[in-house]
Amino acid sequence: MTDVLGDPAPDGLLEAFWDYETALMGDDLAALDRLFAEGPDTLRGDAAGLLVGHEQISRFRGGRGGAPARSVLEVHVRSFSHAHALVIAITELERGGRGQQTQVWRRGADGWRVMAAHVAVPAPAFDSRVWRVVGDPLVRPTGSGPLDGETVAVKDLFAVAGQPVGAGNPAWLEQAPVEPTPAWAVRMLTGGGAAVRGITRTDEFAYSLAGTNAHHGTPPNPRAPGRISGGSSSGSASAVSLGHASIGLGTDTGGSIRVPAAYQGLYGLRTTHGAVPTAGVMPLAPSFDTVGWLTRDAGLLARVGDVLLPDVAPRPVREVVVVPELLALAEPDVAAAVEAFADRESAPRESWSLAELESWREAFRVHQAAQAWASHGAWLRTRLDVLGPDVHGRFEAAAAVSPDEASVAAARVTAARQTIRELVGDRVIVLPSASSVAPLLGADPGQVRDATLRLTCLAGLGGLPALSIPTATAEGLPCGVSLVAAPGRDRDLLAFAVAHAERLRP
Repeated sequence: MTDVLGDPAPDGLLEAFWDYETALMGDDLAALDRLFAEGPDTLRGDAAGLLVGHEQISRFRGGRGGAPARSVLEVHVRSFSHAHALVIAITELERGGRGQQTQVWRRGADGWRVMAAHVAVPAPAFDSRVWRVVGDPLVRPTGSGPLDGETVAVKDLFAVAGQPVGAGNPAWLEQAPVEPTPAWAVRMLTGGGAAVRGITRTDEFAYSLAGTNAHHGTPPNPRAPGRISGGSSSGSASAVSLGHASIGLGTDTGGSIRVPAAYQGLYGLRTTHGAVPTAGVMPLAPSFDTVGWLTRDAGLLARVGDVLLPDVAPRPVREVVVVPELLALAEPDVAAAVEAFADRESAPRESWSLAELESWREAFRVHQAAQAWASHGAWLRTRLDVLGPDVHGRFEAAAAVSPDEASVAAARVTAARQTIRELVGDRVIVLPSASSVAPLLGADPGQVRDATLRLTCLAGLGGLPALSIPTATAEGLPCGVSLVAAPGRDRDLLAFAVAHAERLRP
């Protein structure tokens, strides 16, 4: 029996509360919508973040697939007036552990409605959407240096000694051997003083930009609750954004550092192709694959560069250019945020013809697909059914690329690389890191993926470094400013990001 404690409940309040509880346990979305106050001021918060407005709350409930089964043990009521009351419920989850639900109710002409709610549930031992395996730490530092005291979330493509590489797919993980030695980047980071916190989830074989792994779920995006995390370095990005680790180690083939950085308000660097050895990293498309990393601040991003990048003194960035035609490829809210950044940097406008962009993107897609099948086709040929639907479709298309199509695409990539490098020259080009803010959970990411690839493929085709700097739209949603430079100017971009962050300090 549930105890009701505190003030006498105003008429109808407890009935409304129990109606809400029944609707919650039955996932009755219509009743839940009715019992939450209409309008933009209604609030619902939990550990993942705050949802503002009835529309956001309704969308969240529609996409989560129901709340965990629970019992209500105690209900505490505090009445402010005949029309306003605070209700705190102590709950016990069926899976174990106690939780707490705090609600502010208001009575109107249509009865009692929730104006604000906060839900607390027992924290999991570790979030399996983010981590495959975690330790305290998993790997201790092997040396001392610029990264003393830092922790690394390692994408599940990098070899970690004593662990298999899982590549985001349970069937692959089941047969994967234990790695005897770490990947080059992991070895350098631990040698520089960092500890490996754990191994993080990735989209299957890193062949996605969404972060929505069909087997393990979508890592949370605490900077934009109810929206996707961005992939394929999704787990590493979420681990950093959540504060579980200070450095997210990942890869970027078509945008897999820049996109999650933009979606989650992080700094992220895709390095010049070949600047950081990929030894010990599972390939997707070797002619595009690069090592990258994410952090919450520019200074740490640069210190990681001190450990992983060639020891070349940075040169000042003397010219920052924005291309209106590239801005126009993004949604208006993101384009406006990137343009505001360019204005603050007094970046001149420079017009580019993008007549070849669509053929470049298609060449990137086909060349990437051909390499992806070359990397994994032998194992996947009879196992495509072990993949989630989106990655399954991508590998199925990759299997159908003919040798002639692959050869034509490779030639177009070579030509595009030369043209893009000539366009960039010795300047830094400003463009959006992704075409939009993070899509909502449950939305079809296909159209957004194509739009984003039109932007991200430029650095991939050119083999160029690209650094994503966090900014936000006018509505406060995170997005990213991508800075693209000539090959080898990775440290120049890092120094620029540090200087830019210093200029923003109060």
